[in-house]
Amino acid sequence: MKLKMFQIDAFANHVFEGNPAAVCPLDTWLDDGLLQAIAEENNLSETAFFVPSGDTFALRWFTPAEEVDLCGHATLAAAHVLFTHLSYTKQDVVFHTRSGQLTVMRNENGYCMDFPATPLAATDTPSALIEGLGKVPKDVLAGFDYIAVFNSEEEILSLKPDFEKLKELALRGVVVTAPGQEVDFVSRCFFPKLRVNEDPVTGSAHCELAPYWASRLGRNKLNARQLSKRSGRVECNVKDGRVFLVGNAVDFMSAEINIP
Repeated sequence: MKLKMFQIDAFANHVFEGNPAAVCPLDTWLDDGLLQAIAEENNLSETAFFVPSGDTFALRWFTPAEEVDLCGHATLAAAHVLFTHLSYTKQDVVFHTRSGQLTVMRNENGYCMDFPATPLAATDTPSALIEGLGKVPKDVLAGFDYIAVFNSEEEILSLKPDFEKLKELALRGVVVTAPGQEVDFVSRCFFPKLRVNEDPVTGSAHCELAPYWASRLGRNKLNARQLSKRSGRVECNVKDGRVFLVGNAVDFMSAEINIP
């Protein structure tokens, strides 16, 4: 059996920027163990698989370690593959996922993704978080990740996490954030439990970050930058319990997988 696969740089305007994701279009679902093996072989933060479902698509995401409930950049990559390579002609595409219905629309700036906003709650600060980051945050909140808030972009850039210590935490990962110098807010995202020590650009984290910063700054439209080595910029708009994330995507590679 041969499967088509695309590797897409999401939240990027040029290759070697943003966050790379693999995308495998399927006619029907394969065994979950095989999907996980493909994701482990790719060794990217996410591999996305989708199958047609009427006029929509069922979409799933796998890290090298496990399937996840929500992934922004691989959703963006999957939409890009449909629009660019698979002759999808509608203006928007609907995906059915573990996180409900997600819609991706083409616009003049690339793609706009309609995602659920994730509310944050106050939480005790685990000692493993402070030890793992090596610094005490100004505040710590919890969504599906720990959100550690710092005072400055410089503090975010200076962090040298202990990923083994961060693996001890209960939630998916740790997202650190602060006001930006040239954008409204900056972040870095650490997911060592998923075998993704630092994710380059994380759409799902902005479902947590954008509502927090919209409330703190008093406006719904925000520009953000994730300060990973590859870096990437995300436009955010918070409205009616949803977060609209705008970014572009570019092709890096197309390939064929050989399955015995």
